[in-house]
Amino acid sequence: MPKETAVYTHGHHASVLRSHQWRTAANSAAYLVGELRPGMEVLDVGCGPGTITADLAELVAPGRVTGVDAAEDVLSRARATAQARGLDTVRFAVADVHSLDFPDDSFDVVHAHQVLQHVGDPVGALREMRRVCRPGGIVAARDSDYQAFTWFPEVPGLDAWQRVYRQVARSSGGEPDAGRRLLSWARQAGFADVKASADAWCFADEESRAWWSGLWAERTTESDYARLAVEGGHASAEDLASFAEAWRAWGRAEDAWFMVPHGEILCRV
Repeated sequence: MPKETAVYTHGHHASVLRSHQWRTAANSAAYLVGELRPGMEVLDVGCGPGTITADLAELVAPGRVTGVDAAEDVLSRARATAQARGLDTVRFAVADVHSLDFPDDSFDVVHAHQVLQHVGDPVGALREMRRVCRPGGIVAARDSDYQAFTWFPEVPGLDAWQRVYRQVARSSGGEPDAGRRLLSWARQAGFADVKASADAWCFADEESRAWWSGLWAERTTESDYARLAVEGGHASAEDLASFAEAWRAWGRAEDAWFMVPHGEILCRV
């Protein structure tokens, strides 16, 4: 069976998990929420620490939700998230989206947030998600688009950070500008009924600017991304330190604004 060939660019450093644990169905899956109904069975691919998974479980209860991730270590956090919220309709397992260990037609909804940008074969992943989705069900995916990230003020170091990040992500086997490609990938995967949309995160108040700039400053020097950047010859440790300071400088600006655009697809099976 096909297996993952890409390396996950971010890893699960604390700075990465702070971002992942902030995600909810409201801020990261609003395009899907209107399609959910009580009693549905849902597969959440690349569930990470499980915050979106737990929200989906509450929305479809008493239906069951299965969260899967390629990394066993992060699933302990996902299980703790579900337990803390008193959810007994959620289960978690290790899985590769290219080769899901479920029979055909197992779920009403198959969801993936910020996953397809990190996999080696996004079209193949969508085909596999379609395989385990029941006829009439929905395959949903949402991914950011790094080239389209926009910010103010125009701190020069962030331009260099953006360029290097995209180089590292591609050298790891992923596609950092996935958002704009989701519709095309869905068509290549054989979906005929696809609703494409877009949405964005925006960080423009004092608290969110400090949070966003701080986690990216830390991620830029201490996460797996930093190691991959140096080992791959994309940047030196000194370069990364300058990028981190650029993030902090942006975060200190009183009029700072940052937009993270996302592409979204709802594919009817």
